[in-house]
Amino acid sequence: MELRQLEYFLAITDSAAFSRAALKLAVGQPVLSRQIKALEDEFGAKLYHRTGRGVALTEAGKMVETYARTILETTAQAHKDIASLGLSPTGSVRIGMPPSVVAILAAPIVQRFSQAYPKVLMGVMEGFSAHVLDWLLAGQIDVAVLYDTPQSKSLMADELWTDELFLLGPMEDPHGIGGDTVATSALSEIPLILPSRPHGLRLLVDGYLARLGGSAPNVVIEVDAMHSTLQMVEAGIGYTVLSYPCVHDLVEAKRLRYWHLTEPTIARKLVLASSTVRPITGASRALAGMVRAHAQTMVKTGRWTPRPHARRAEERI
Repeated sequence: MELRQLEYFLAITDSAAFSRAALKLAVGQPVLSRQIKALEDEFGAKLYHRTGRGVALTEAGKMVETYARTILETTAQAHKDIASLGLSPTGSVRIGMPPSVVAILAAPIVQRFSQAYPKVLMGVMEGFSAHVLDWLLAGQIDVAVLYDTPQSKSLMADELWTDELFLLGPMEDPHGIGGDTVATSALSEIPLILPSRPHGLRLLVDGYLARLGGSAPNVVIEVDAMHSTLQMVEAGIGYTVLSYPCVHDLVEAKRLRYWHLTEPTIARKLVLASSTVRPITGASRALAGMVRAHAQTMVKTGRWTPRPHARRAEERI
């Protein structure tokens, strides 16, 4: 079977007549008849039956039509994707990220990508990691940055960084924690502001404490918005648990303080993912590369983890 035969078959199907298809394709009608006969011999079934006004598909013909359109569309897309490898990306691309990642990656990535690839329309979707994963698998986004993605043949995942979580609190430290570190088990006593279940962060903290003896975090307020959570922490209402990059600027401005969680450290993997089911476009490949490079830069410049000895100045005065 050749692609040309499928093209002839669809032309006849769309025209509902061999004669009209022959005119459209600029080939002789006998040529079409021979190619369709070859297809029918290969499939072992008649593809058309004659009508008073032309031809109509048989049941077997309708089935072949579905496969033929898929094959030709996929082939056309392959040619388009390969041709675009040597060209500047065009079209559109969408990336999905959880709120904690949007806070640190979205603005610089959008700015740099738009400058580098002005012909590409970029979109950003924000949601919990579980939602971002669903969007990726459903084809609503092209690239995803999310936490602890499951292993799947439908995903191609590249670990960006192991993301350590910290206890964050107001500068005044009303609970009197003191020092630079705090045991993870103490989260069962410290008044916490955390998102509600089934938010991934809440499930992670709950899971760590459950493994430490069956205790639960002392959650005094549930807030499913990171910005509001940080405002409440800064106001002295409670403490929270988050990645350091989310609060780097607040820590540097001495509006919040942080503690390393120990025994054990709470960590999660930040992953860059794309779908293996959908074709990778030049735009999505460029965006993924830019996200990976920016994450590496953040690690090197200390925005992903606190710089050694960059502790609270007020404790040294």
